[in-house]
Amino acid sequence: MRTRAHRLVLWDIDHTLVDYTGLGSIWYAAALAGATGVQMHSRPHYGGHTELAISTEILTLHGIEADEATIQQLWRELIAAVDRDAATLAGKGRALDGAAAALAEFGAHDGIVQTLVTGNLPEISRHKLAAFGLDTHLDLEIGGYGSLSARRSDLVPHAVSAAADKHGMKFAPEAVVVIGDTPDDVRAALDHGAIAVAVATGGHPATELADAGAHTVLPDLTDLAAVRAAVLG
Repeated sequence: MRTRAHRLVLWDIDHTLVDYTGLGSIWYAAALAGATGVQMHSRPHYGGHTELAISTEILTLHGIEADEATIQQLWRELIAAVDRDAATLAGKGRALDGAAAALAEFGAHDGIVQTLVTGNLPEISRHKLAAFGLDTHLDLEIGGYGSLSARRSDLVPHAVSAAADKHGMKFAPEAVVVIGDTPDDVRAALDHGAIAVAVATGGHPATELADAGAHTVLPDLTDLAAVRAAVLG
């Protein structure tokens, strides 16, 4: 157990570490049909949103009450859809350049704990990362996942608290680093006094991420020295 972690690094998944563009809509279409018998005809915006927010919006768009039982059934179908694709995910997406090297770099650092703050469900997070071996250096037990809240900002304190409990120490806000590709990731960090590192590898340009208040904006994760400087200060 690490008891003297100097940084808690909270990674987003989609368009930060991996790119599975288009698969989310396919999986949700299958899940909606399986859970409710309704064919998907409207899609919400996925980027930066949590699974709870996305699921609630999809059900509402299709005239279905987004009650707890229906959401849970939708998630069971969603997980099943991803499970069916698990063996072939590496051929349907890609690990973003620099992601593996950055995770390995911080994974070898005794002063850093790495986990997730992601809109994904835990089961789906594991599949998306494991397809490219990116789960190796992350403590997935203490992440903040999209099943917890419709507000992404709520996921950060959950992950911080879980990490503190497991590692036996408190993490000061300035010792927490959130890395993501959307203004929602940036705001989630800033709402809790954490360091916001943004990567312009999704649908948001560097200027928009800077305007959202990111402490550092990187074009991608390929410059390991720049990534290291953004995380370690």
